[in-house]
Amino acid sequence: MYYGATQTSKGILNSMTNSPKKVRVSPWPKHDERKRERNLKREAVLHTAVEMFNEKGFHSTTLDEVADALNVTKPTIYHYFSSKDEILFECVQLGLQGILDAADAVEKRGGNGLERLKALMHDYVIIMTRDFGKCVTRTADHELSGESRIQFRALKREIDAAVRRVVMAGLQDGSVAVADPRLVTFCISGALNWVARWFEEDGKLTAEEVAHSYVEFLVNGLAPRSS
Repeated sequence: MYYGATQTSKGILNSMTNSPKKVRVSPWPKHDERKRERNLKREAVLHTAVEMFNEKGFHSTTLDEVADALNVTKPTIYHYFSSKDEILFECVQLGLQGILDAADAVEKRGGNGLERLKALMHDYVIIMTRDFGKCVTRTADHELSGESRIQFRALKREIDAAVRRVVMAGLQDGSVAVADPRLVTFCISGALNWVARWFEEDGKLTAEEVAHSYVEFLVNGLAPRSS
């Protein structure tokens, strides 16, 4: 009996050894897939929240409303963000980073100072017609927490410096003639930022039309041209 059992065990072992190897498929996604899925969900929260912030205001928007719009619960939102303040800061950061990226692209594009300034103003306006750009202008400093407020102001100073560099480049190559580069920078930034206050996607003018007109106004002024 013992011998027979041993033979049987050997037979089972042999069959297991000779059988094709099974490929085990995990029901859990891989790390890269989990990361991509998490990023997509974070982006969905940001896009939904920024629309509400722009329409209703930060303080009048609740995370319950954001969660309802996404068909999830509020605790789900907290899985991706620690607070409403963090969501707001990421929204304005995305808008400001878009302007910095545009400034960087203009620098790499080349051309004289005026050409680069016109390109930067155009792209700046386009950003201000979009949700994250609108959020930058429509968010007051005091609406952010202390640490977020410090970072918010620092990013704004970076943008001011980026615009001023282009103005200064125009002064140096003679394509721009202004008496006070600092004042001109404030004027340009103020005018472009204000687009976010009034632009509507379903309005009479497209973002491109607004961008073109603003560049013309700011570069050529309002006085009629002499023949």
